[in-house]
Amino acid sequence: MEWIVLGDVHEDAGVFAGIPGVAGADGLIISGDLTNRGGPREAGLVLAAARRANPAVLAQIGNMDEPGVTGFLEAEGANIHRAARLLAPGLALMGVGWSTPTPFDTPSEASEADLAAWLDQAHAAALALAGPGGRVLAVVHNAPHGTGLDRLPNGVSVGSRAVRAFLESAQPEICVCGHIHEGQGEERLGRCHVLNPGLAGDGGFVRVLLADEGRLSARLERR
Repeated sequence: MEWIVLGDVHEDAGVFAGIPGVAGADGLIISGDLTNRGGPREAGLVLAAARRANPAVLAQIGNMDEPGVTGFLEAEGANIHRAARLLAPGLALMGVGWSTPTPFDTPSEASEADLAAWLDQAHAAALALAGPGGRVLAVVHNAPHGTGLDRLPNGVSVGSRAVRAFLESAQPEICVCGHIHEGQGEERLGRCHVLNPGLAGDGGFVRVLLADEGRLSARLERR
């Protein structure tokens, strides 16, 4: 089984069709920032384009989406923000969108304390779905602080301390993040493999693979 994960779409509806193997994947997951300060109408155009590439789409808002987009995604059966989904027996997906405050006063920003609470909530739901010995794939819009995945071109780290603390403590097997376009890359926080595919328009995405023998892995790819 395999899933395609990408984020920071920013209304570039053409990013989905060019992903190798997207039509045959078990699902397409959007980690946040479907729009550019847009609401349900703009998000709907992105969701429709994603579903043309693969009908099994799950998504959550990032800081650049209006909060009302969560309700739209919920009505569409696609929302993963503050929620969990069973992807396969013993494997659950958890999602947390939004971001910590930015200098740009974007529509969906939250405190570190709120992010920490949401992460714990979604993780508990994922563990309940995965069952004893199950694994968790975390999709979190905000990159973890102090990694190469949250670093601006000037070298400053602007990621979330709450996300980093959560990943270090909970240790989901894989975490796909975004938010910081320049932070494309991968890091390890303990056993957790953390990947930021960067801006979708630049061609980056993550392919998550569940092998027949149960091994879960992820790799950065480009269109």
